[in-house]
Amino acid sequence: MCGACLTPVLSGEPDHRDEVQADEERAANTQITICCSRSRSAELVLGL
Repeated sequence: MCGACLTPVLSGEPDHRDEVQADEERAANTQITICCSRSRSAELVLGL
C-alpha cells in the first residue's frame, strides 16, 4: 500500500485496514485509505 488514496473523513467511523498511517493518525479518524479500509459506522462521508 502506498497511501496515494488517502481521503479525508468528514463524518462516520472508519475501519482502518492499512499499514500506511501511524497509530496516532488512525486514532484521529481524519483520513482513510479507500483502497483497503471500510466503514465501522452505518454511514461514512468522505471528502472526494
